[in-house]
Amino acid sequence: MNTATASGGTAIKALRSDALERMGALAVPTTHDEAWRFTSIAALTRASLHAVTKPTPLAFGDIASWAIPEAGQRIVFVDGVHAPQLSTNSPKDSVTVCTLTQALATHATAVMQHLGQHAQDPQQRFTAQNTANLFDAAVVIAPRNTAASAPLHLLFVATQPNVNSYARTLVIAEEGSALTFIEDYVALTDGAYLTNSVTELSIGANAQVHHIRLQRESQRAFHIARCALTQAQDSHYHSISIALGAEISRLDTTAQLRGTGVQCALDGLAHIAGQQVADTHTCITHAEAHGVSRQLQKCVVADTAHAVFNGRVQVHPGAQKTDSAQSSRTLLMGPKAQVNTLPQLEINADDVRCTHGATVGQLDSEEVFYLQSRGLSVDAARSLLTYAFAAEVIARIPIASVRQQLQDAVLQHGSAGL
Repeated sequence: MNTATASGGTAIKALRSDALERMGALAVPTTHDEAWRFTSIAALTRASLHAVTKPTPLAFGDIASWAIPEAGQRIVFVDGVHAPQLSTNSPKDSVTVCTLTQALATHATAVMQHLGQHAQDPQQRFTAQNTANLFDAAVVIAPRNTAASAPLHLLFVATQPNVNSYARTLVIAEEGSALTFIEDYVALTDGAYLTNSVTELSIGANAQVHHIRLQRESQRAFHIARCALTQAQDSHYHSISIALGAEISRLDTTAQLRGTGVQCALDGLAHIAGQQVADTHTCITHAEAHGVSRQLQKCVVADTAHAVFNGRVQVHPGAQKTDSAQSSRTLLMGPKAQVNTLPQLEINADDVRCTHGATVGQLDSEEVFYLQSRGLSVDAARSLLTYAFAAEVIARIPIASVRQQLQDAVLQHGSAGL
């Protein structure tokens, strides 16, 4: 073991120790906490969950339906454990996709500069729990002025019920680099389990990062996730987050725009039915001038499902010429479906353009009738209109096979929720 690797290992042990101490000091959030007042995780606290004792051996055929043909590299974790037999890489590609152990052997300085530094909210108990269990991670490193030759696929597969799984991702996009990656959560079990996920991104000056996040967990799963990113001058970041699975899912995204001329776009779609809960919290912080942020969050809520969207934009003093727009749109598919949406602007500069808006509605009965008059059944008409509402977000995904997978999933999911 070289000196850098040993030093990195020591630093990670310190991260785990500090996180364990923080976790012990923080209570599990309840609806009495402002940030969780619309989302009860009582079902999670009652669940009997344990650590993975033995990874499930999988072959490629087990994950073939989630394969992305356009991907140049794929790294797979099964119940939180790296599965090298399912992972592929391209030694000719300038962008590295590897495990934390491998990254410490080759990029220890860069890794330890960023690991645990962007998702550092001391009040986030689940983030602390993830770090306290940090033994491996997916690491993506794009060197300066390089571009990934193809999209990168980070696949996290749940196979065992009643387990805690800790997914960790670190993306370092150095100055002038460019990459597209898919962060993908899927399940081979119908049981209850917890995926506790933390993703950190460092995006250098003039770098461009496209991030597609797919949450397709078991309908009985719990999915608690944190995504924290920091952007430098003139960088571009675009994320598209799709939530279809899990009994209870929560995604907290924080974007720190710390350079001038930064562009950040957060698009999201939650498509839920039954008794699902999908909670999305975002915070975009404009710290410097001439920043641009865009956000579109769409929710399709059927049966007695419950969607939550809390989107906050902060403009710091001196962040003049900020241009920010946020939109939340929800389609309620029945009288018992619920949504709580709260867009927020906190502006501390006087030369900015910031807007936000929220709409909540139902399917137009005249549009349903029109499609019926063209030969569609009422269920098919409603499903098609629901898909059309969701398609605006899906259409922004730049990978054809992923778009097709999601189109099929949304149409199927929509029919099930009618």
